[in-house]
Amino acid sequence: MASEKRNGPRRVAIVRGLRTPFVKAGSVFSGLTALDLGRLVVQELVQKTDLDPNVIDQVVFGQVIPTLTAPSIAREVVIAAGLPKKIDAFTVSRACATSIQALTTAANAIATGEADVIIAGGTESMSDAPIFTSRPLAHALVAASKGRSLPDKLKPFQRLKAKDLLPVPPAIAEYSTGMTMGESAEKMAKENGISREEQDRIAFNSHRNAAKAWKDGLFDNEVMHVVVPPKFDKTAERDNIVREDSSMEALGQLKPAFDRKYGTITAGNASPLTDGAAALLLMSEEKARALGYEPLGFLRSHAYAATDPGDQLLQGPAYAVPTALKRAGMTLADIDLVEMHEAFAAQVASNIQALASQAFAKKAGWSAPVGEIDRERLNVTGGSIAIGHPFGATGARIVTQAINELKRRNKNTAMCTVCAAGGLGAVVILERA
Repeated sequence: MASEKRNGPRRVAIVRGLRTPFVKAGSVFSGLTALDLGRLVVQELVQKTDLDPNVIDQVVFGQVIPTLTAPSIAREVVIAAGLPKKIDAFTVSRACATSIQALTTAANAIATGEADVIIAGGTESMSDAPIFTSRPLAHALVAASKGRSLPDKLKPFQRLKAKDLLPVPPAIAEYSTGMTMGESAEKMAKENGISREEQDRIAFNSHRNAAKAWKDGLFDNEVMHVVVPPKFDKTAERDNIVREDSSMEALGQLKPAFDRKYGTITAGNASPLTDGAAALLLMSEEKARALGYEPLGFLRSHAYAATDPGDQLLQGPAYAVPTALKRAGMTLADIDLVEMHEAFAAQVASNIQALASQAFAKKAGWSAPVGEIDRERLNVTGGSIAIGHPFGATGARIVTQAINELKRRNKNTAMCTVCAAGGLGAVVILERA
């Protein structure tokens, strides 16, 4: 049970992070659901940490594109994973920052003494995205279900038009602006003067760093092997999007994806649709020590921010960074490593530019710019462009990579940022000591 201590916030320890391989949608995980992936990673996390399931107080899990047959994904993960049914669980969603939301929600519960042990994370299957019916067809189906005879059941369909029978995919555009994320990123690239070469350089570094991390065995302890059900005749052991042979020349030959004539965003400098799941084991520092675990590190602070999605949709992290730093009692110069989610290379470059810009500081109402981010400390083991981006799982992946890399380098602090739909931004600051 959770501690009764209420004498102030407790340190939140990150004991372990784990994820499935992140794989291109429609590939090795194409037959699995988000629930399947979430179950697998939670089961493996419990087993790898030799954790007694009875000490788990809560599971906080998220998903961005909901599974219509299992919308309460967190609770279903608990049950499907065979964990004690007494474990409380609830689902969170903050677009691409969903598993950051899971982390900070869990951390707040631990910090205030409501819980001692929580598993937080997220899952996404873009191979299993729901397809909706049109509203007229949905109404006809409901009316037909109430019919008592065959003519009664068929009658509602007679009023339908051919277009009403077309499937409706999930929305990929911002509801408020009508622009897709890619179109918004293209807008940012143009307005901020982000060149195609800079974007391709960010993408190249992402692939180069991720490929080296895999070659050096850096991911061996944080990426599980998945013997793929239901036939169990193949095993996913690695991310399958990382390109060891990536080059600036190859990236430069790709055609623009959104603005065919003047655009700079391509399939090569944007993150791909991805399947995968990731989870974090969180405890109060006292509970971790009592159970014999050595924490990888601790959550020092976090912050969220929002901006006008019609302006700079993916600039949310730049607005959240100074708040997270202030809450941590730090400046950007105190940060040893930066993990920045790569939805698009243009978005990464735009946020880096904004943090160092006097003009942006004035726009944001700051007295001075936050500072320059050292590119040599950025996404040093690869980012979302190379590794992939299962929406609900990326935040937990980034935190796991950051905290493990701090230990390898014997450094102390990392800042993780994630941009999200709706003009949202999320930032967490981690520390080892």
